[in-house]
Amino acid sequence: MTAIATRPSPPSPRRGTRRRRRAGARRTREMWLLMLPALVPVALFSVGPLLYGIGLAFTDARNTRNHETSFVGLQNLTDLLSDGDFWSSFRIGMIWAFSVTVLQFAAALGLALLLNQDLRFRGVARVLAVVPWAMPPVVIGLMWRLVYHPDAGILNSVLGTHVNWLADFSLALPAIIVVGVWTGMPQTTVVLLAGLQGVPKELYEAVEVDGASRWRRFWHITLPQLRPVIVAITSLDFVWNINQFGLVYVLTQGGPGGQTRLPMLFAYEEAFRYRFAGYASMLGVAMAIVVLAVLGLYLWRQMRETR
Repeated sequence: MTAIATRPSPPSPRRGTRRRRRAGARRTREMWLLMLPALVPVALFSVGPLLYGIGLAFTDARNTRNHETSFVGLQNLTDLLSDGDFWSSFRIGMIWAFSVTVLQFAAALGLALLLNQDLRFRGVARVLAVVPWAMPPVVIGLMWRLVYHPDAGILNSVLGTHVNWLADFSLALPAIIVVGVWTGMPQTTVVLLAGLQGVPKELYEAVEVDGASRWRRFWHITLPQLRPVIVAITSLDFVWNINQFGLVYVLTQGGPGGQTRLPMLFAYEEAFRYRFAGYASMLGVAMAIVVLAVLGLYLWRQMRETR
């Protein structure tokens, strides 16, 4: 008898599909297992309080012992939209956010262009430029309160004046805007400097051959190449600035007479001074909607440029 060699049958397509599905499910479980240590704190300390705050916005919650919380629907929103103090703080917040964002971008762009040059001690200059970034807002606020001090402040000593910068109705807001620009400039500088270093040098060499001036190189090459970076960092700066609290609280606590009371300061006062927790939560929800609108506009522009 002669043995007949049989060729092994090929694996069933269904069996291969099942194996791939099982392997994919196993990788998914492993991915979620590895992400779990990071997701749990985010859920507990970010998502949880956020959902709780949104829920409070539709109640008459008070920070008192014997008050029974009840659902009031959109009553807090109606009261907020008719509150002149809210609109005053919102106006001040918009002035603050736009002014600080625009001025710190202009200052950071100039500093980034300078630090991008081949200068002596450029490394030391770059380190010194980001020093304010490493300082806590409370320390910065205390330091600038000493700078603005009416009697012993260095600013009045240099100018030969005796002005109470943080207590003057017309000077308090410009004074804290200067502090905001100084505080937020380092991170904007770092981002713009990274963008400048990513611009191909061949573009500059090509226009130099054509005899383009430095201004034309900046306007026609540098700015267009930095456009995605500029849109991203200015959008993030605006979000950070509109949510500012600690720095301004240490400087002025919203004074004088509410001239520097940003929306987050107004929410803090409503929640912890007057104990209207539900009303303050609705204010936080309203400001979150404003922030989401700004981010939505940024993402829309990014998608439009990508297309």
